[in-house]
Amino acid sequence: MTKLTRLWTSFARQVDARPDATALVTRDRHLTYGELADLVAEASVRLDRLDTTGGEPIGIPATKTPRTIALVLACLRAGLPVVLPSATLPATTLQRLLDRAGCRHVVHADDDAGAARTGAAPAPATPARSGAAPAPAGPRGPHDPDDVAFVLTTSGSTGLPKLVPLTAGAVERFADWAAARFDLGPTASVLNYAPLNFDLCLLDVWATLHHGGRVVLVDPDAATNGRHLLDAIEDNAVTVVQAVPMAHQLMVDAAGDPARRLTSVRHLLFTGDHMPARCLARLPAVFPAGRFYNVYGCTETNDSFLHEVDRHAPPADAVPLGTPLPGVEAVVLDDEGAVVTGPGRGELVVATPFQSAGYLGADPALPGPFVDAPEGRPPGTATRFYRTGDVVRRDGDGVLHLEGRNDHQVKVRGTRVNTAVVEQVLLDHEEIAEAVVLAVPDPVAGHLLHAVVRRVPGATVKTLGLRQHCARHLPTAAIPSNLRLSEDPLPRTSTGKVDRQSLGRHLMSPRPEATVARKEPAR
Repeated sequence: MTKLTRLWTSFARQVDARPDATALVTRDRHLTYGELADLVAEASVRLDRLDTTGGEPIGIPATKTPRTIALVLACLRAGLPVVLPSATLPATTLQRLLDRAGCRHVVHADDDAGAARTGAAPAPATPARSGAAPAPAGPRGPHDPDDVAFVLTTSGSTGLPKLVPLTAGAVERFADWAAARFDLGPTASVLNYAPLNFDLCLLDVWATLHHGGRVVLVDPDAATNGRHLLDAIEDNAVTVVQAVPMAHQLMVDAAGDPARRLTSVRHLLFTGDHMPARCLARLPAVFPAGRFYNVYGCTETNDSFLHEVDRHAPPADAVPLGTPLPGVEAVVLDDEGAVVTGPGRGELVVATPFQSAGYLGADPALPGPFVDAPEGRPPGTATRFYRTGDVVRRDGDGVLHLEGRNDHQVKVRGTRVNTAVVEQVLLDHEEIAEAVVLAVPDPVAGHLLHAVVRRVPGATVKTLGLRQHCARHLPTAAIPSNLRLSEDPLPRTSTGKVDRQSLGRHLMSPRPEATVARKEPAR
């Protein structure tokens, strides 16, 4: 029995033991484990029509539906790796990803015809690259294709999304840790907020089904509706909530004052971005029985650090990264690449039991973030580490604090500035819901900082007030030269991160006010 079939049989055991238990909840439907198994059987028939003798991965655009989840389970049942690109990717980008992954077939889960496709053109049971050279036998990269279960994608914020293969063993180890830490057994009800191609779904969806819990799928069209999120939690007695801070902000804003109380939640996780102190301070009133956690990780490594927040004394500033998960090894490297052994700052480098071994399709001759164990690191067993690109500070107590990214370090009039720190300061303002700071090259200053922010509903703060707020917390060089206010959500990539490339293009356009943000109204 291979690792891939073990992933399948864990689900099959749940079907045999509790066929009438709810597995998935959508906006208008509850599916039992037995009904989900029936959808898996239908999807398996579709896969049988394809030539999969080479074991190449199957491309499945990640629409958030029960049929997509069933199709993924059918692939795991057949021992076929699954590539999960965003369903909103442009056709040309999608095709480039599929070519790089070595996919011969793309199957759209909700296509009634049951066809394999290229882009949007139906092509029943035919290769994804019709007329192209045959795909290589299995994913290209440092993996035995028989061991790969999922191929996730990065955000694509720096270009074409990277392909991150995860072995079945890595997924199983993570699922077992998550189930033990957050009670993901048969009594669990877990809110799935993230898109299905996002790494958060390894906990929300796959670990939950692996251990017999119930997954409550948030409709993507309602993901920015805080009241809808609260209703979904209350109606389904959700016990675990994992989401980006923006979602938590939406919920506390919708909860009102005095706050609506949701007593079913036992574990509330925030990850992927800076958690504003004002939002964190309001969470205990909305979730009076919940324990709160800051989760740190990357798509390439999965979760690495966990910090439980004292609900009775939430921090007034940034939440620490916390402590490494079991089996995680972490070191901090200074600018010279030497290991920082005491208090100090540098790049965080980690190795986890859940991580990928490298990107699919990457040129092995080019340097990348996957590296050998750093010299001088504390004793450990890991041989391959991942350079996160995140700059951290270790305090006198050995606690790590995130300061930003090494690729967000720029010089402004000769002063080194970290744009991520500026973003955190803006987000700490009580009337700002989202913020992004971009460094625009300037022939005189080196760089100028341009900030785009979205205000919370009913906010009155203007650009002058935000400049004064920044001046109280930042050096002069770090105060943005240009501040733009938006009433609309900032553009996001397929994995939920702010689309910096799109914003950068808008900033350089002749009339950015018309495309990026609404002009501030006169008052």
